Amino acid sequence: MASKLPLILITGASQGIGAAIAHVFAGQIPGVRLALVARSERNLQRVARTCLQAGATVEIFPCDVTDEGAVAAMARAVHKHFGPVDALINNAGTFTMAPFVQTTVAAFDRQIAVNLRSPFLVTQAFLPAMLQRKRGSIFFMSSIAGRGAYPNAAAYCAAKFGVTGLAQVLRAETRNRGIRVCCLHPGATWSPSWSGSGVKKERIMPAADIARAVYDIYSLGPRTVVEEIVLRPQLGDL
Repeated sequence: MASKLPLILITGASQGIGAAIAHVFAGQIPGVRLALVARSERNLQRVARTCLQAGATVEIFPCDVTDEGAVAAMARAVHKHFGPVDALINNAGTFTMAPFVQTTVAAFDRQIAVNLRSPFLVTQAFLPAMLQRKRGSIFFMSSIAGRGAYPNAAAYCAAKFGVTGLAQVLRAETRNRGIRVCCLHPGATWSPSWSGSGVKKERIMPAADIARAVYDIYSLGPRTVVEEIVLRPQLGDL
């Protein structure tokens, strides 16, 4: 008999917001099933251990989510181990800053691949089963950079504007087919990438707050969807 406990798949689950999302779900839903996806197997194992201690059922799936073949193989492995996914959280991302004229093609392509290509690939891999079951939740981690541009972030803003559009298209296509699609727009959120930035941690949102928002949105009844949500540090300048 298939498990009635939800299966939550999180990309970029090895640190930062992704790890925080895993921890919140593990703490809030006894026995929740977690499929944790990221490139770093070592970091995934660390996150998995804490989730197991909280009572979750956890499996890690090391994967480069920018690679079409790797994503297809990961999706097959997830389905074989767990079955269909109930909630897909497209969280994998990267961020580097540079003036427009100093942004190399390689750097631009990298940010497009991680921030935009990866949620496209992963969603394509898991959406058909959700459509067949006529239920599922899909989250896209965009950014305030996906709503309004700012200097020295051409590649990042372009990618995140793309994520916002991707989420809106998917919402329009699946709204009558049982799928809930939510696009999150966080401002500055504490992660290892902020270490050494000189910005005080107190000015940045904790990843746990973004994770809690994801969980609370997921927990709403099936007749309600939060299409978009903006989260900013209280000071509002990051």
